[in-house]
Amino acid sequence: MAMTYCNRFASLAAALWLVFLSHCALAQDHDADVLAKQLSNPVAALISVPLQLNYDTGYANDGEKWLLNVQPVVPISLNEKWNMISRTILPLADQHDVVNSGSQSGIGDITQSLFFSPKQPTASGWIIGVGPAFLLPTATDDLLGTEKWGLGPTAVVLKQTAAGWTYGALVNHIWSVAGDDDRSDISSTFLQPFLSKGLGQGRTATINLESTYDWEHEQWTVPVNFMYSKVLKVGNQLVSVAGGARYYVESPDGGPDWGVRVVFTLLYPR
Repeated sequence: MAMTYCNRFASLAAALWLVFLSHCALAQDHDADVLAKQLSNPVAALISVPLQLNYDTGYANDGEKWLLNVQPVVPISLNEKWNMISRTILPLADQHDVVNSGSQSGIGDITQSLFFSPKQPTASGWIIGVGPAFLLPTATDDLLGTEKWGLGPTAVVLKQTAAGWTYGALVNHIWSVAGDDDRSDISSTFLQPFLSKGLGQGRTATINLESTYDWEHEQWTVPVNFMYSKVLKVGNQLVSVAGGARYYVESPDGGPDWGVRVVFTLLYPR
């Protein structure tokens, strides 16, 4: 495919980055810092639409992969004490020599999570959210998905300090419950410890692990991500722009060695 979803977005992301650096007016420092703090909280009452572009390389046979994750986050007020936060991950992939040889492009499997979270932190300041996670076999190519329906629990716990620190972890585990009998079963744990520091003027530095353990094949995949983000205002639209790199501490045989990430997030504060 001459120009894929991800290639188009890569060009757009580069252009947007240059435009933001040269032309964008900053949001007011106070508002930008409040939004940056909310973005560090996976269960904040903030509507956002992150467009997360990833590039990974170092696969066997010099393979490479572009992955655009469209990740809308929608909080829903259930009552005076509880929110439900919907977090969706829709992947668009373009990969070359990643699975055997050849190229694949298209939509991957959707992961849908629902977090039920108290509107107020605990007495000791902890923010929590728990709920179900679903895997939907939406891949347009057999090599981009699992052809399995999956289900399991998910949870997040974090704390935010007056000094601008956010630390905590997000976890889920998904088992396959239906799907193609000829494909491997799924039993996968995702563990994401994270640490971020607000730097003022809407800026945030973040480090996290997006580790996955495949219980069926007894294999870890552990990338470490280093990110820098900034909240900006384009006209009346608040956005966040982020960039960074990652190193794979552990990956399957033939897996990637390192990668880069650019994230453009539309923000809709209440």
